Amino acid sequence: MSYFLFKTEPDVYSFDDFQRDRRTIWDGVANPLAVKYLREMELGTEWIFYHTGKEKRAVGTGTVLAVDATDPKVPLVSVQVGKPLKRPKTLAAIKQEKIFATSPLVIIGRLGVVPLTEEQWQWFLS
Repeated sequence: MSYFLFKTEPDVYSFDDFQRDRRTIWDGVANPLAVKYLREMELGTEWIFYHTGKEKRAVGTGTVLAVDATDPKVPLVSVQVGKPLKRPKTLAAIKQEKIFATSPLVIIGRLGVVPLTEEQWQWFLS
């Protein structure tokens, strides 16, 4: 199983919007490394929904339903809403955890899609 974290500005598309819509297409990703990560996803990939901007916190989960990689620039990833996190996790709290010391989440701040380890995934859910 692979895990990721998707970042979005909450005033553009928030977890509340996602809960209302139940499903959406995750697109608009431009960074080549983030696009590579999207291409690696498959049915059932689980991910953390992270609000950027002033909030800077992980707030919920989602699951990948399908990946359409026919567009050579950016794959269209169909996703379904999961659950709100029991306790949202701030970027400050994330940075204090040793398990994130080498994570692109803290090293490459502008990366919109970030891979997570099993241990990191479980930390978000705790």
